[in-house]
Amino acid sequence: MHFSQRFYIAMTVIIFVLVIGYFVSPLYPIGIGCLIILGALTIVDFYRLYRHRSIRTDRTCAARFSNGDANDVILNIENGYAFPLKLEINDEIPIVFARRDLLFSMTINSQTSKVIRYQLTPVKRGLYHFGHIRIFARTSALGLVVRQFICGEKADVKVYPSFLMLRKYELLAINNNLTEMGIKRLRKVGQQTEFEQIRDYVKDDDFRLINWKATSRMNNLMVNVYEDERSQQIFNVIDKGRVMQQKFCDMTLLDYSINASLVLSYIAIHKEDRAGIITFAEKPDSYLKASRHKDQMQLILENLYSQQTTFGETDFSSLSVLFAQQAVRRSLMIIYTNFTSLNSMNRQLDYLIQLSRSHRVLVVFFQDSEVQEYVSEQAQSMEEYYKHVIAEKTIYEKRLIVSTLLRHGIYSLLTTPQQLSVDVINKYLEMKARQMF
Repeated sequence: MHFSQRFYIAMTVIIFVLVIGYFVSPLYPIGIGCLIILGALTIVDFYRLYRHRSIRTDRTCAARFSNGDANDVILNIENGYAFPLKLEINDEIPIVFARRDLLFSMTINSQTSKVIRYQLTPVKRGLYHFGHIRIFARTSALGLVVRQFICGEKADVKVYPSFLMLRKYELLAINNNLTEMGIKRLRKVGQQTEFEQIRDYVKDDDFRLINWKATSRMNNLMVNVYEDERSQQIFNVIDKGRVMQQKFCDMTLLDYSINASLVLSYIAIHKEDRAGIITFAEKPDSYLKASRHKDQMQLILENLYSQQTTFGETDFSSLSVLFAQQAVRRSLMIIYTNFTSLNSMNRQLDYLIQLSRSHRVLVVFFQDSEVQEYVSEQAQSMEEYYKHVIAEKTIYEKRLIVSTLLRHGIYSLLTTPQQLSVDVINKYLEMKARQMF
């Protein structure tokens, strides 16, 4: 129990009247009378609040949070008292969020309930701890005494890679609306075998696939869709070295890569390909065999849940040895890394060339959007001019890495972290349509 601000204001006024009463005698008995009244009202207020425990609260949230997405948390508050209350609710969220704006104030009528809904956006995977829900209640009539209620149970929530993004892509894929996320429709080339379905004609579809009978019936252009000739292996290979610790919008490059790998794995399985995961740093850390089994997505999710960056330098030689031992069949290797300079890429080039002899290699690395924005600004001083030159050199080296890799038969994708998922899916669909692996 503690007293409210209203009580202290009233007490301050009474003390002031009593002090003045020492000099102006008629005010002294008035101050004493006010003090007695305040004490009586405080006792009444205390009795009303503490007679029963009639506040019930619980927290509802998912057992798993999605990294980088807004996750809903719901508080249900029920007032069992026979009179209205003024409440201040403080939910003890995990300290990693460091938020100070989750103190909710409300007035709740007797025998009613209210719902508070707020969102938390984690930027790091792991185990998060919720504490109790603390409620500070006072009567709306007097409001002199504040009673604290400790409600709700402590809870642990696991933060997984962005499965909310995965569900968004899943719904769009079911409705054939992946273009809403920026996924391009590409015309397929080469041999196709088994008929799959008839659907509406869209731009860039091969006119030779138009089904004229269905078109006449539907009064709309319809095309035949054929399944791909064979199922392929797709490995998302994620670098966990120190170069992946760089942050954009509070998320590390590793987290962006994990989210993109999760979504791409789903798209690949949806396209009848087999998806697998490899993580490595100084040495290979985990290897999940490529498959399109119904439980594969859950295995991928669990595999990526606890992955963390290291402080060592990545060893691509160990990756080439692992693939030589484990992946006999030709596969598409999508390697998520971050070459900061041409020299850093040249140190690993021999191993990438070795991998490309047996597999199709796509190297995904990152463009610093902040550096690009800085270069686009006008230099105002000699110092800024030199900084612009260095920034432009960095951007140029990234482009030089792309051309160097392509010269050795290695494909690459230079993208920003925010566009990673969309760009890597488009690249995969393009390579699949052109039968490049």
